Amino acid sequence: MASSKKGIPKNHVIGFILSLVMTVAAAWAAIRSDLPVTWVIIGIMVLALLQAGVQLFMFMHVIEAGSGGGHVPWNMMFHGFALAAILVAGSLFTMSFGFDHGDHGGGSGGGDEQFEEQPEEHAGH
Repeated sequence: MASSKKGIPKNHVIGFILSLVMTVAAAWAAIRSDLPVTWVIIGIMVLALLQAGVQLFMFMHVIEAGSGGGHVPWNMMFHGFALAAILVAGSLFTMSFGFDHGDHGGGSGGGDEQFEEQPEEHAGH
């Protein structure tokens, strides 16, 4: 009977710690930093890409021999990235431009109209 050595999965622990550090760094940049908004967004995007790489290599075992001789499923990865890009682009489009039809619950449907104040008529008590 072959003895299998079971210990702490070092790659998983390192990947988890790296993911936590990058998540905290992104949260700090968004909440507490005094950087301009453009640099905060760029920094968060860079951290997101780095975290995706950590996830692929540390947790999803992309380069391990057990994944089919080091075979990377490029087809599935491409479709995953394409789907993610479509979802992000659609979300940004919807949040940026929206689908405001001018109906703000006012009844008449013309949301951009300016209303003139009418003088009130009093009965003169």
